[in-house]
Amino acid sequence: MTSSPPAPARIRIGSAPDSWGVWFPDDPRQTGWERFLDEVAEAGYEWIELGPYGYLPTDPERLADETGKRGLRVSAGTVFTGLHHGPAVWDGTWEHVSRIAALTRATGARHLVVIPSFWRDDKSGAVLEDSVLTADQWRELARQTERLGREVGDRYGLRIVVHPHADTHIDTPENVARFLDATDPDLVSLCLDTGHYAYCGGDSVELIETYGERIGYLHLKQVDPAVLAEVREQRVPFGPAVARGVMCEPPRGVPALEPVLEAAGRLGTELFAIVEQDMYPCPPEQPLPIARRTRAYLRSCGLR
Repeated sequence: MTSSPPAPARIRIGSAPDSWGVWFPDDPRQTGWERFLDEVAEAGYEWIELGPYGYLPTDPERLADETGKRGLRVSAGTVFTGLHHGPAVWDGTWEHVSRIAALTRATGARHLVVIPSFWRDDKSGAVLEDSVLTADQWRELARQTERLGREVGDRYGLRIVVHPHADTHIDTPENVARFLDATDPDLVSLCLDTGHYAYCGGDSVELIETYGERIGYLHLKQVDPAVLAEVREQRVPFGPAVARGVMCEPPRGVPALEPVLEAAGRLGTELFAIVEQDMYPCPPEQPLPIARRTRAYLRSCGLR
């Protein structure tokens, strides 16, 4: 008796403040939050992420009103953590996480995207700590992330999805595999950002095929190979690399998204796929035309 192949995943498409040049709760160079909400809906998206805490309204009723009247729903909140530092940072981390988790739950979302802390500053490029973790730090990263997954699940009913990210300690294929192998699949899933993974030398299709049961969420993003080669050669920090245009509009870069989406579809699970084109800073008139074209491109890939 042969088993039937898994049913294709149901992939829900959305976008995020990041695709409107938003990295911080408040910055004069960023698109205002009302304009972001208006334009993301105008571009044809139904789902959004909250972005940095404090960018969108943090009062749940007001946030529900502002998103609801535009036909938008929230897929996830985002937190930043430095859990490799161990129990000493837990209380401060939880204070940060709990506020965002409470707001995320109030929106009806079920995911919390967890981004590891940067080892160098994303604006200035100043080195903040060693780019390589010790064995003890790896153990703490795994233990404290599992603890976070357990607490967020028990208290808020959310699933954490850890986001490998350039200029963090969870970046390259080797480090992503080490992290996944060290953590409990019941507590920790992965947010696969196709652009960041390519930026750090990874193959998204291979990751999905190898660790499919750990893929809980997707960020759709591409890198410009020519700019990537330049910033790698010059060892440019991630923030300035973004300002140079290393993250580009699909389908102009890599990885090709069609094979990634096909591989994700074979998992047979429900997934969010949130478009994130890092563009900080950018002119206010730039994001909407790109968002419209990207949404049309994703429809051509079969994603409604």
